Amino acid sequence: MRVNITLQCTACKRKNYVSEKNKKNTTERITRKKYCPWCKKHTEHREVK
Repeated sequence: MRVNITLQCTACKRKNYVSEKNKKNTTERITRKKYCPWCKKHTEHREVK
């Protein structure tokens, strides 16, 4: 079962990206290094509820 998730920047706390994940295989929250247009650099983005 795939669900849509939102990724939030850990530095500025803005919600920048939308992705999807398989909830059965990946039960923990996802973290990715993505580009934040407000910070103007690559930062860690975490999944929010």
